[in-house]
Amino acid sequence: MNDRAHTDAAPVDGTAADGADLLGIYLNDHLAGATAGSDRARSLAGALARSPSGPALRTIAREIADDRESLLAIMDSLDVPVRHYKVSLAWAAEKVGRLKSNGRLVGRSPLTSLVELEVLRLGVLGKAAAWQTLRLLAEADRRLDPGQLDELLARAESQQSTLEELRHRQVSETFGQT
Repeated sequence: MNDRAHTDAAPVDGTAADGADLLGIYLNDHLAGATAGSDRARSLAGALARSPSGPALRTIAREIADDRESLLAIMDSLDVPVRHYKVSLAWAAEKVGRLKSNGRLVGRSPLTSLVELEVLRLGVLGKAAAWQTLRLLAEADRRLDPGQLDELLARAESQQSTLEELRHRQVSETFGQT
């Protein structure tokens, strides 16, 4: 977790949050999700490295990590401080999330890969929504680059498509059906 040095202090004076405060909360929530998603993608790519899905998952894992860095850069350009406690909690939750029943006492089940592909696809869908939100804000905020946001959104849509193809393949492998 190589986040830029920002404060962890959250407003606690009881005043109503303004748009900038709400945007900070929103972006930090997405950063937490990006942290968990990046770790999950890297783990899944490693677990399926020798499978037919391996090369595509390596690419997606690298792109998701790059997207997280893009989010950090956008937050920096908007002067939104990173809330490290949220990032740390998301990182820990992702690790705990790996400790789930998969129908096997030892080793990885094909069901684990299917569920993780579905979780990643949902995460990418959420990321795309964030890029869409920022793209709307870019119409009035010159600190946001509409072209960059369009590229990030197109990449998220491509990731969703690839993850759906990999999910279909995994359904066949997991349940033995086409």
